[in-house]
Amino acid sequence: MLTAGALSGLDGIAHGFFTREGGVSSGVYASLNCGQGSADDPANVRENRARAMARLGLGAEALATAYQVHSADVAVVETPWSIDERPQLDALVSRTPGVALGILTADCAPVLFADADAGVVGAAHAGWRGALSGVLEATVSAMADLGAAPDRTVAAVGPCIARSSYEVGPEFHATFVADDGASADLFDPAPRNGHFLFDLAGYVVRRLGALGLAGIDVLPFDTCADEARFFSYRRTTKNGGGDYGRSLSAIGLEP
Repeated sequence: MLTAGALSGLDGIAHGFFTREGGVSSGVYASLNCGQGSADDPANVRENRARAMARLGLGAEALATAYQVHSADVAVVETPWSIDERPQLDALVSRTPGVALGILTADCAPVLFADADAGVVGAAHAGWRGALSGVLEATVSAMADLGAAPDRTVAAVGPCIARSSYEVGPEFHATFVADDGASADLFDPAPRNGHFLFDLAGYVVRRLGALGLAGIDVLPFDTCADEARFFSYRRTTKNGGGDYGRSLSAIGLEP
């Protein structure tokens, strides 16, 4: 489990960016696969999620995750739901002690938020679509509705695909530059003619930086390049496709 300095110093906040290590799954899911949407044995996924919650000092029933769809939609979590009840959206906020908000990723950026003074936490799944459509801003706004203030809120961006691993096509580049010309500096030319290397973490940090937050932390890991520690959709695709595991990032108010 990895932690962010900006969140580790906050009283009453438990958080973690979990690697793929320390679980019970095998094969392509080895070993801490927490993705309910994968084809892994559901019993293994439940055990892996329970192990992650134990690391945070919480019970297995504390974790709430969503059916992620690359949206900018947010849910307020008061009590965790079952797998069949989980909503289709990409961000969660809560002010309920003992509830953990979980994000599942395999290259997208998990972003955890906390206003410890207000006792409000948030978690967002920031792939390029969600980040471009405003999931980060929507999360901070939903936290404010629960009593948080941006100038007291800190955010941490977890492991995601790095620029050197993230080749995109010309249409992708054009979409971002059309939305904001300043995004051009987040792209480098790729070895393949007409393609680019995109800095997802840099884009997420830039969107967060416009929100007036108290602090932003970034964990400098490349999920695609580090097969020993992280699951990666892009790496799986490059190697011929098939299913893949999902890493969990979670935050909650201590009971």
